Amino acid sequence: MLASLRRQPLLVVLRCQATPEALATIDQLHRIGVRHIELAWRDDPGWIDFCLSLQRSYPDLLFGSASVCHRAALEATAAAGLGYAMSPILDPELLDQADQLGLTLVPGVMTPTEVDRARRLGCRLVKLFPAANLGPHYWRQLEAPLGVLPFCIAAGGLQLAAVPDWLAAGVDAVALGGALFAGRDGSFQLDPGLNGLLHWLDARPH
Repeated sequence: MLASLRRQPLLVVLRCQATPEALATIDQLHRIGVRHIELAWRDDPGWIDFCLSLQRSYPDLLFGSASVCHRAALEATAAAGLGYAMSPILDPELLDQADQLGLTLVPGVMTPTEVDRARRLGCRLVKLFPAANLGPHYWRQLEAPLGVLPFCIAAGGLQLAAVPDWLAAGVDAVALGGALFAGRDGSFQLDPGLNGLLHWLDARPH
């Protein structure tokens, strides 16, 4: 996962059901070159089948679960065969449970204390959340007092046009959700700026 994120430091977060519109959006994301898609966990038996079906249809995409806050969500992630889980919280018990299930769990962190604790717990990746409240330069400001930091995925309220600024400021990858959709009306109309961002990311040194 780390190697893939270094090649394309972007994750797309989808909160959707298996509707024709959502499936068309995933197909479009795949066709334009998106590599990492997070599917928000739902307490719904159909969610596992949805995830399994997507992986059969798109074996070259790296699918994971999002909004994972308890064991039931982790178990569903494992049953769905997903490669990773993203959480908005840092919970040592959840990390242990993920390890038992053979899953990569990326915990959410915000404060220096949480970043340090995640590092001491052996987390190689963390999610800076909610990143928009902190600003793009926040992560690099932690380097002097804390030393070597984990791989950081900035998430929460970020805009597509700001991704280059966040990467230049020191985060390693960015997760985008609603900001990718131009309609803002609940539809899945992709912002045309995503194509330009993907070309820019592919042209960056890896």
